[in-house]
Amino acid sequence: MQVISCYRKSVPGKRKIKRRSECPLNASVEMLGDRWSLLIIRDMMLRGFRSYKEFMECYEGIATNILADRLRKLVAYEIIATEPDPEDGRKVVYALTPKGIDLAPVLTEMVLWAAAHEDTGNQALVRQMRADKEKFLAGVRQRLAARH
Repeated sequence: MQVISCYRKSVPGKRKIKRRSECPLNASVEMLGDRWSLLIIRDMMLRGFRSYKEFMECYEGIATNILADRLRKLVAYEIIATEPDPEDGRKVVYALTPKGIDLAPVLTEMVLWAAAHEDTGNQALVRQMRADKEKFLAGVRQRLAARH
C-alpha cells in the first residue's frame, strides 16, 4: 500500500516558520491552539473589541501577561494587526487582517459543534448561526470591513 504525503516542503509566497511538522493541522494548532487566542479572535469578530482594555474586560478573565503574549503572537502570525488608536495616537488598537477574517467560518463551526455536544450559553447566537450560516458570516465580514 502506497501512502501519498499531503505535506509539501514549502508553498510559494508563504513565509517559512519553524514548525514541529509540515502538517497543515499542526500549523493551525501552533497558531491558534491555545484557549486565549481563539477567545481574542472571537471578541474581535463578535463583540467588536479592538483595545487592550476591552480584552482585559472579557468575562473569562485573562491575565495581563497572557493577553500581551497572545496579542503579540497573533500579530506575528499576521492574524491581527496594530493601528494607531484614532482617539489617542500614543496607543494602538487591534484589527483582524484578511487572514484573521478568514477564520470566521472556522469559529462559527466550532460554536455550532460545541452547542450540539455540550451545554452552552448564548443560544440566541447559536440559533442565528443555525438559521442562516451564510447570512451570519456575511454580516460578520461586513461589520469587520466597515471598521477598516
